[in-house]
Amino acid sequence: MIKHIFFDLDRTLWDFEKNSHTTLLQLISHFNLIGKGIDTPESFIKKYKIHNARLWDLYREDKIKKEELRSKRFLMALAEYGIDNKNLAEQFGLAYIKQSPLQTNLFPFSHEVLSYLKNKYTLHIITNGFEEVQHIKLAAADLKQYFDVVVTSEKAGVKKPNAKIFEFALEQANAKAEQSIMIGDDLVVDILGAEKAGVQGIYFNPNKEDYKEEVVHEIFCLSELMTLL
Repeated sequence: MIKHIFFDLDRTLWDFEKNSHTTLLQLISHFNLIGKGIDTPESFIKKYKIHNARLWDLYREDKIKKEELRSKRFLMALAEYGIDNKNLAEQFGLAYIKQSPLQTNLFPFSHEVLSYLKNKYTLHIITNGFEEVQHIKLAAADLKQYFDVVVTSEKAGVKKPNAKIFEFALEQANAKAEQSIMIGDDLVVDILGAEKAGVQGIYFNPNKEDYKEEVVHEIFCLSELMTLL
């Protein structure tokens, strides 16, 4: 008997790629990066994404702090164009953290699905995103209304896929593992991580990514949850 459903936030409900892209385009114009030496906005964003992904891997492994991640990803992207400006990277990073969470693009059917599930289950969030940023996203996108407990990796002191963050979330939600489900877009971080804590998972795979791991439940659109649950 399932009583609790835990959702990831970024790339599961909140459309991270779309919201990030919109913010980056705005800031590239605001900071006049074309005039400072980058060729095209799309080229800069592509290079930024590569550095951002690598640094996030290091952050998840506790090899760098969030303060370093926030500016270094932009410093490294700017360096690709021969722009060595630490102050610019820091200002860009601060503006990005301030503006990006205010974007409100969600995956299709997010509100419909959450409204449906809210009537049947107690809903929660487990996210590796920064504490202050994730709460701003939830409020701006009108998602706060659905969730009872919001657990960030900063609050838990450990990041997904470590089983301890799921155990911490279960404790905070007063939930039992066997009565809970985790829904997320990252097979390793969200689903396999949850399974280590005894929580079954539903893999949200909107881009139909290939994988080799064994998956019990997979969906390609959030609307499928209204049939599955």
